Amino acid sequence: MGLIAASLPGLAALGALLFTWMQVGQAGKELRISEQGQITSRFNAAIGNLGSQSLDIRLGGIYALQRIMEDSARDHPAVVSVLGAFAQEHSGSSTESLKEPLGDELHDWAPKRDIWAAIATLARRNPDRDAGAFIDLSNTDLRGLKVPGEAAIRLPGVGLNDADLREAELPGADLRNANLDSAHLDRAWLEKADLQGANLARASFRSATLENANLRGVERTCGGFLISRDGRKRLDCIDLDAAVLDGADLRNAKLSDVNLRDATLTGADLRGADLSRANLTNADFRGAKLDGVKLDGATRTGALGLPKQG
Repeated sequence: MGLIAASLPGLAALGALLFTWMQVGQAGKELRISEQGQITSRFNAAIGNLGSQSLDIRLGGIYALQRIMEDSARDHPAVVSVLGAFAQEHSGSSTESLKEPLGDELHDWAPKRDIWAAIATLARRNPDRDAGAFIDLSNTDLRGLKVPGEAAIRLPGVGLNDADLREAELPGADLRNANLDSAHLDRAWLEKADLQGANLARASFRSATLENANLRGVERTCGGFLISRDGRKRLDCIDLDAAVLDGADLRNAKLSDVNLRDATLTGADLRGADLSRANLTNADFRGAKLDGVKLDGATRTGALGLPKQG
């Protein structure tokens, strides 16, 4: 009896501790349910704001979604999908925008403010939390797109096929594994951009700046065939006419049949690259690393810095 009596206070304390632990657990569960309910309400309200006729209200909806994306890893993928769909739906069609030629002068092109805000939010997100969410900005008019600030532009895997990105400014952008098939990036600024694994088939980078960009190992640079008026068939490949590729990493890049006419590649690393049948007319390769580069059938008229033909 004495032993039992002596144990009672300890058992009572243990019971009290257990009861307290259960209460804390229940309170934590109720708090999480409450927080999720609040986030759901915020999410629904923000979605409603995106459909407003007022620009200010739409912008408020976008920034509310940005806050939800930062606060809730669980809701992050849904926000990414919503903002991507909003930007694609309301940005305008590249089919129409491409009817307006570049000309000789720079333009004051820029996406609408709400489109810019949605894309800037996506570009500043943490893609590690995407959980498979896909950003589809294909066939969009994004001429003159700029994402200001020093934070990294993160758009790995983004769908930009057939997009109009002429004169866009995306220095240092993470575009690894992006789909840029048939995209238009003429006079775009892509200094130090990472394009490893990107699909560049039929893309146009005429007069674009790709200085110190990472194109190491790119291989999807040609699409199907084009038939000329005389019936000749030629590959439809990436167009890098007059592009600036100084210091770019092009090691082992598959660039056969591409157009590098008037391009500058001074100091670029092209070790192991395949430039077979490429148009290298007047291209500048001075100071480039060319060990193992393939030049079979390339047009080399006026090119500088290439090894002499045997």
